[in-house]
Amino acid sequence: MAEIWAAENSVLHEKWVEEYGSTIQYKGFFGFRRLYTTDTKALNHILMTTSVYQKPEAARHNLSRILGEGVLVVEGEKHKQQRKVMNPAFGPSQIRELTEIFVSKAIQLRDAWASENDRKDGQDWIDALSWLSRTTLDVIGLAGLFFCFPTALTLTGLHAGFNYKFDALSEDPKKNELNAAFALMFKAGTRLSLIPMIRAYFPFLRFLKTEQDVKAAEARKTMTRISHELLRGSKNSVHEKGEKRDLLTLLVKSNMDTDIPEHQRMSDQDVLAQIPTFLVAGHETTSTGTTWALYALTQDKAVQNKLREELFSVDTDNPTMDQLNALPYLDMVVRETLRVHSPVPSTIRIAVKDDLLPLGHPITDRKGAVHNFIKVTKGQMLFIPILAINRDKSIWGEDAAEFRPERWEHVPEAAANVPGVWGNMLTFLGGPRACIGYRFSLVE
Repeated sequence: MAEIWAAENSVLHEKWVEEYGSTIQYKGFFGFRRLYTTDTKALNHILMTTSVYQKPEAARHNLSRILGEGVLVVEGEKHKQQRKVMNPAFGPSQIRELTEIFVSKAIQLRDAWASENDRKDGQDWIDALSWLSRTTLDVIGLAGLFFCFPTALTLTGLHAGFNYKFDALSEDPKKNELNAAFALMFKAGTRLSLIPMIRAYFPFLRFLKTEQDVKAAEARKTMTRISHELLRGSKNSVHEKGEKRDLLTLLVKSNMDTDIPEHQRMSDQDVLAQIPTFLVAGHETTSTGTTWALYALTQDKAVQNKLREELFSVDTDNPTMDQLNALPYLDMVVRETLRVHSPVPSTIRIAVKDDLLPLGHPITDRKGAVHNFIKVTKGQMLFIPILAINRDKSIWGEDAAEFRPERWEHVPEAAANVPGVWGNMLTFLGGPRACIGYRFSLVE
């Protein structure tokens, strides 16, 4: 594990696959063995069989400390219930309505960068990731948390009859109460240190506390208070005239649909758990992906010029989703960015019962026996190598690690076997637990 942490994302795993084959096993934290495979048939089975392969309890514990029992955390029937209620809020027509928000914030960011450049006479650096993170924070506040509050409400960042405005592009996001609370919880929940790791893997030691726990508890109270106000506002807006387009209101509306039996509806607590989920899933991942896109463009002037020429063919500063989708080279650049620079490089699953894992490429054991299946026992950890699959030479060719948008003019036949929900890649995973908001992320 020390070697993996020291190496760049996926690089060491890719080296091992070249040396030992597509399916290997190694020791993880505390001696737990991990099964690693780039076999697409095996990965399809893992991703589709959610009754057997689930998020490990340790990972769910750490995630739940930040997100609560949201759709990214829960498993089994609870996940099916939440997913069924949430799906309508993430349909193509719903995302199409949010495009204007994405574009308006992109224009604001463009103008902010132009102003920075003029102020410094073009002689300084711009921290693209920081600015893009602030932009996507604004977007998720407007597109995800729209609401209408009573005029007496005066919470920081909450304005009667308006969207939830982080104003991260024009103000310091740390001054926003909700963002500050969430950032503190996220930092406390993701910091790699001994006690949190021990608590995650050994539940009987979860009484152990750290200095961050007290601060995180206060931040959680703040998030809970504001989230209740947001939920109340969304419920009120469902009954008011005028169509509200934000994800939270659409989720509340879907949850109140008479087609859903009472016992299948989400509780207020379940709905509240989706608010930090929106903030996590709709914030840092998209800003990271967009930063990688800009970096890739700086490394290839020809690609940059070709894309700019296509974008200048659009005769408006406020394009619709359909206009954006009609730009073939932009589509190639987006696809290639998400293939080569997946914001989430990997994930993990655990077998909750014994299983036989089918292989597309048989393996030969130490005794020379050939196997088309691997016996998986309950408790076995399995590593899902998102980035390694996206850059697999056996799928994408010898230049698989290179950023080359033109490869999407002729997609390799082998890419059809990648069990992803979108684009012949694993960036948004696949199966019943594929990213529910992938359309939102793509348009943004």
